[in-house]
Amino acid sequence: MANREEEEAAPLLKPEAHNADSVFSAGPKPRDPPPNLAPAVAPAPAVTADCGEKVSAKWAAEGVPLTLAHGSVIGEPLLRDQWDSGLFSCLGRNDEFCSSDLEVCLLGSFAPCVLFGSNAERLGSAPGSFIHNCFTYAGLYMLGNCFFGWNCLAPWLSYPSRSSIRRRFNLEGNLETFARSVGCHRILGDEARQEQLESLCDLAAHVFCHPCALCQEGRELRRRLPHPGFAARPAMVLMPPAEQIMGRDTA
Repeated sequence: MANREEEEAAPLLKPEAHNADSVFSAGPKPRDPPPNLAPAVAPAPAVTADCGEKVSAKWAAEGVPLTLAHGSVIGEPLLRDQWDSGLFSCLGRNDEFCSSDLEVCLLGSFAPCVLFGSNAERLGSAPGSFIHNCFTYAGLYMLGNCFFGWNCLAPWLSYPSRSSIRRRFNLEGNLETFARSVGCHRILGDEARQEQLESLCDLAAHVFCHPCALCQEGRELRRRLPHPGFAARPAMVLMPPAEQIMGRDTA
């Protein structure tokens, strides 16, 4: 009798819905896991680097190589900027800096201490450091010529500035230029070893081609950095007075 009354009270419900245990224990129906829509990634193929050396590469999902053994992103060596002028381009280039290039050439030939002081001042961007660097270079220049007969001490002072210019502006070193010309990047090695070899090449450039190295650095800095003496002075701009119209009011 009681079951009949419950059926009349809820005629649309199924009989199993009246079971409280089945109502609260039954959870939502689990969904099927979505199909794996990601495409299958092929195994990383072997990439042939320069000099016939095979290196392994890690590949992204889109098939773009992430890293290679020689530190590249897409399979090519990391590109660096080249110097604006060559080591033996004594007179520079025929552009808007031609007069400055001629001045650099004269200073490097007859007053290298002045050119080194100017380069160090521009590179350090600190006005007032010209005298200190110029006098230090002049002292080493005279000691080298007096005791050894040639300027062999000043290059040890000036070659770190070449390395600083190369790292600051991401310029190509002498060793990297040679490796690119012969098409073999295996001689560079990792970044730390390459930097050590490039520093030795910077020292060799200053020892054997000291005036040319100073002039090349001077031309590069004058094209990239303003003189700190001019940059430190505030620019004063005089604005003309506004136009004033004077007239009589007409009745």
